[in-house]
Amino acid sequence: MTFSRDSQRPTLNATRARQGRWGRHVFWVLVFGTLLAALGLFAAWTWRGPELAATEPTKLEAQQQAQTFDTPEPPPATPQKKP
Repeated sequence: MTFSRDSQRPTLNATRARQGRWGRHVFWVLVFGTLLAALGLFAAWTWRGPELAATEPTKLEAQQQAQTFDTPEPPPATPQKKP
């Protein structure tokens, strides 16, 4: 079996050869991908929405705020001498 370079195929430049075709399958992949992403965002929002909208601090936030009150007082300021 031999391979001949003298084929009757049309010659395309590099830019045209790299371009893909837009078809219905590409459209449907984009549509369903966007819908699935929106559905995922909506599900995450409904799952964690009430917790994020709460005004009372969570247990972790309360612990972090309480730790800031346990710090010792800073030492008194000492005046610096002028040169």
